[in-house]
Amino acid sequence: MMYRPAKAFIYLQALKKNLEQAQALAPKSKVLAVIKANGYGHGIERVAHHLSHADAFGVASIDEAMLLRQKGFLHRILLLEGLFSESEIPVVIQNRLDVVIHSEHQLNWLLNSKISIQLNIWIKVDTGMHRLGFDIQQLASVIAKLERSENDFCIQVMSHFASADETSEHSNLFTEKQIERFEDCTCQYQYPRSLANSAGLIRYPQSHYDWVRPGIALYGAGAIPNSDFTSLAVMQLESEIIAIKTIQVGESVGYGNTWVAQRKSIIGVVAIGYGDGYPRHAKTGTPVIINGQRFPLVGRVSMDMITVDLTDMSSQANIGDSAILWGQELSVDEIASFSGTIGYELLCGITQRVPMIEVQ
Repeated sequence: MMYRPAKAFIYLQALKKNLEQAQALAPKSKVLAVIKANGYGHGIERVAHHLSHADAFGVASIDEAMLLRQKGFLHRILLLEGLFSESEIPVVIQNRLDVVIHSEHQLNWLLNSKISIQLNIWIKVDTGMHRLGFDIQQLASVIAKLERSENDFCIQVMSHFASADETSEHSNLFTEKQIERFEDCTCQYQYPRSLANSAGLIRYPQSHYDWVRPGIALYGAGAIPNSDFTSLAVMQLESEIIAIKTIQVGESVGYGNTWVAQRKSIIGVVAIGYGDGYPRHAKTGTPVIINGQRFPLVGRVSMDMITVDLTDMSSQANIGDSAILWGQELSVDEIASFSGTIGYELLCGITQRVPMIEVQ
């Protein structure tokens, strides 16, 4: 089968090594690998298979969990946003899923249902993120209601960091305050606890508790400055030069004439664009690697193409030369910084027309 030159190579050994690093950082903790959003854009089934040594998986919804069960995965699977409807409870029971509860209506759905199995419940408390979670003052009441229930609930307690990946003094103090709040409201209980996301795993060992929940670090993005965690890029997005043009001083390139040549320039056209998931808002100067050298994107990103200034290339460029948009030699986080976004969005945004090619 012939494809457009745009391809995403998925390095499976990098995925495994990133999990091994996470396990090594928290040797006394179990690892819940977060594989929601189609495995952060890498393919949920593929990712689950190569993260099979994790103790559990985290997904956003029942449809993601069901896909994993249908493919034969027997791991504990946690619904990170919990139930969206009381009607989902029979599916949870049938498929033995773990459930987050973060609000009174979810708690009442479970308490008012007759549940025939032991059900793993993760009570989420709000320690400062102010997105999902019971107020800290509610935790004792929630636990008491679950303990008194005729249903057999196996309780875990969790929270989520708001800015553990930020390194400013304010963010550091805020994260430490979240850890303190979590410790204060949970220390009297013997239930398993979970707080650390990728950044918490790497930067705050005191947050590891019984479960850690790495996400972006497993995929080689979300780098933490000055850390010893060397996360390996799992996805490498590549394409090829499909045309080379020479333009004169004063001539422009691309839609809107936003880039004008200040010198006689050699422009390479690469078959990648926002129709493939490359960010439309990537600025002029965003790096692209061709023949081992970094060259700047110039002009606007089109649906199917970008243009790159090859004028300073030390050797001649040719039609068919490979262009690396991000990957092992060029961090997706760097491309995200040129595009006003984060690496998460770029990885999740690769479109269906880009084939994913597994590299063992």
